[in-house]
Amino acid sequence: MPRPAKQAPPPLHVDTVRVVLAGTALWVVALVVLLLLGDRVDRVWTWTCVAGIALAFVGLGVMRLQGQIGRRD
Repeated sequence: MPRPAKQAPPPLHVDTVRVVLAGTALWVVALVVLLLLGDRVDRVWTWTCVAGIALAFVGLGVMRLQGQIGRRD
């Protein structure tokens, strides 16, 4: 005997720009900490933070092209 199908939950409305900016802020904080530590940490971690920040700006550019930035639903 088949079970009755459940209704799909409604989609969540998430401000993706705010999420990306919060993540970027965390990358910036990590970069500042690594720069303050100086030579005590491997430079790979510093470049990882720089790449995270750069990719966030690429993502914001993609969101702008898709029309997600500036749209109020």
